Amino acid sequence: MRKIAILLAMVAMLGVAAGCGNKPVASPPDNGNEVDAALSSGAQGTELQEVQQSGSGADETSAANADAPEAEVEKLTIQVYYTDDNLMDLKPKSREIEFTADRSKYESAFEALQKADDGLLSLWEKVVLNTVKFDETSGQLNLDISLPDEARLGAGGESLALEALKNTMFQFDEVKQIELTLDGAQVESLMGHVDLEHPMSR
Repeated sequence: MRKIAILLAMVAMLGVAAGCGNKPVASPPDNGNEVDAALSSGAQGTELQEVQQSGSGADETSAANADAPEAEVEKLTIQVYYTDDNLMDLKPKSREIEFTADRSKYESAFEALQKADDGLLSLWEKVVLNTVKFDETSGQLNLDISLPDEARLGAGGESLALEALKNTMFQFDEVKQIELTLDGAQVESLMGHVDLEHPMSR
């Protein structure tokens, strides 16, 4: 009887041990598809750490870009000079220009010079502005332009165009002279009718 009891106890213990071995293992927490993909592909150590951190890094970069300050826009009201249908004289008009650290007020003023309204005409409308540079030491404003055929004027128009440019730019106190070049070169006359000074002074 004692042997039978011992055998029954051993069988019971083996059954308990077998039941413990079949218990389900707790699933790891779900860290997203990237981690699952890394685990299934065998990523280990540093590689797995990089996958886990990639999401938070992208979020931090987006937040940093959102916090980047935009260029401050300044506004200024100036007088811009146009003409009428008869090209007899210049007509000043008040215009508000906007400029930033990346876009100078001289460039904005030139663009205003190209856009007339109220029945007036721009003498610079079809001119192409290539570059604008200002030398703070000498007070010289350097403008380089291109002249398509449709931008060329007669003697009276050319003279008024130069006056309109000078009147518009010389209202900036720091501008002492204007160097106007055509496609990077100094020319004796802008449109073949009026002598062009290098540079033009107040």
